[in-house]
Amino acid sequence: MNIRCITLGNFLVNSYLLQDSTTGYSIVVDTGDGPELADALTSMSPMPDVRAIFLTHAHFDHAGGLVDLQCKFPEAIAYLPDLERQLFDILPKQGSVFFGMSELNRPCGRIDCYVKDGDIVKVGELCFHFLSTPGHTPGQGCFYNDKYVFSGDTLFAGSIGRTDFPLSDPKLMSKSLRRLFKELPGHLLVYSGHGPSTTLEKELYSNPFLEFIRCERGIVKDSDS
Repeated sequence: MNIRCITLGNFLVNSYLLQDSTTGYSIVVDTGDGPELADALTSMSPMPDVRAIFLTHAHFDHAGGLVDLQCKFPEAIAYLPDLERQLFDILPKQGSVFFGMSELNRPCGRIDCYVKDGDIVKVGELCFHFLSTPGHTPGQGCFYNDKYVFSGDTLFAGSIGRTDFPLSDPKLMSKSLRRLFKELPGHLLVYSGHGPSTTLEKELYSNPFLEFIRCERGIVKDSDS
């Protein structure tokens, strides 16, 4: 699988283009908040054969470019965590409600499939599992395989997703982080919604926001971090 990170917009969101080396089919993970991603993909030569769009969650900076992407790739199947329906439905007023900035409001776009915890999505020879990790949003989740995890705004290099937004839940976030590090192996390479890539193992031992997990497990924080 080939992976290309495209960082977009004022919020520096990481969108990812995943290409199956066998079939050439591509998956987009998160869309950014406008037409920038669609423009970037259609300017590539050859243009990618986008067959699926994975949304890790429905904040406007991650899902606001869905309409633009679907205009360019109308056959691509859009996947959204089932528990994100409420947040997705208010995309047209998220900017106004959350930030008092109506210019950040975005259209909803079309969702074809709602994924639930434990679901498996196959695109060509690519196969991803969905792990529900609510907290940053009600239905935020991670798409992962045996090498990579696309974590959206659950986990970053050196940080975690904010929980002070409307519909966020700090207790759910803590529960989700515990589960993430319990159920997934440490070698997985983490591609986050913002910032550089990392690994689960590195974050477990060095991320300052995961001190509560280290204390629970009796892990000594990495002194070099």
